[in-house]
Formats: sequence, C-alpha cells, structure tokens
Amino acid sequence: MKKVLVATAAVLSMSVIAVPAFAEAKKGEKIDAKAKFDQHCVACHPKGGNIIKPSKGLGKKELAANGIKTEKDIVAKMRNPGPGMTKFDAKAVPDAEAHAIAKYILTTFK
Repeated sequence: MKKVLVATAAVLSMSVIAVPAFAEAKKGEKIDAKAKFDQHCVACHPKGGNIIKPSKGLGKKELAANGIKTEKDIVAKMRNPGPGMTKFDAKAVPDAEAHAIAKYILTTFK
C-alpha cells in the first residue's frame, strides 16, 4: 500500500510540473519569445542567419532586401513562406506566439 501511495504521489507531482510546459500561452500571459524562436526557428536561423538561403537572413538589411519590414510581414512569411522554409500555420504557432517571435527578430537581429 505504501508503494502505491508513493508511486501515485510521484506521478501526480510530475504531472503538476509537466502540464505547464505543454500548455499553450493563454491570452494575457507573457510569451518567452526567445524560447519560441529557439523552438521553431533557430535550427535554420542560428544567430539570425539562414543555413538554407544565406541571402535570407534575419538582419534588418536582409529582411528589407526581401520586402520584410514589419512584424506583420514576418508573421505573413511564417504563414506562407517560399520554397525551403517550413510553413508555420496558426495551429503550429498561434498568432500571439508568431507576433512575439516576429518582435524578437526585429529587436534582436540588427
């Protein structure tokens, strides 16, 4: 009986810790934009570069040269990218997260 109680307590403790990590950000909650960028973007855009198409990095000059100047432009590119980039629809990256990532890109990679 004691082993069952200990095992149950351990499972419940782990679920309390794990659930927030898998939960989507709720309206009004702060989104860790760097963590979201690292989760979805850094594999192809380390340090704001681009391992697939070097001319399409995330620095302001590269973005502007590719017609991307605003947060809205970045989100649009995430939703409907060109060849070579993964498409991130609203199910994969909710709008609030997409906008947080876009803002992070604009403020981080100059």
